[in-house]
Amino acid sequence: MITPEIEEYLEHARIPLRLSVVTESGWPIILSLWFTYTTDGKFFLATPAQAKVVGLLEKNPRCAFEVSNENPPYCGIRGQAEAKIIRSKGIEVLETLLQRYITEGKGSPLGKRLISRKIQEVAIELTPTKIFTWNFENRMKDSTAIKPQFICP
Repeated sequence: MITPEIEEYLEHARIPLRLSVVTESGWPIILSLWFTYTTDGKFFLATPAQAKVVGLLEKNPRCAFEVSNENPPYCGIRGQAEAKIIRSKGIEVLETLLQRYITEGKGSPLGKRLISRKIQEVAIELTPTKIFTWNFENRMKDSTAIKPQFICP
């Protein structure tokens, strides 16, 4: 399901994962969260324990996700997943995300602020059930304005 090209894309992508969940009213919502990907095929996100998304995923763990850049050439991955809330791994995942997204990691002003908050952080584990990729790199190669700054899957 996860190809070497997808793994390479996810390893280099420093963009948020867009997560879609279903609300109590039955309507979906989308939120953006930093992610890390593990070689066993799972995504990990972190959020405050009292965030609405935590309760929604505990009621209905089925969700959808997308990791894509908004700049040409358009490419990325999307899929469906089962989510699991792991309360004991929140800070561990947050520290990993800070290292991934911020050069100074937890030593940066943002990192220090996030780590020192008096709220409990939880981890969201996504186990994909389906993954789809798209890559418009070839379709857009004639455009002189397109200078890929990332790897497409």
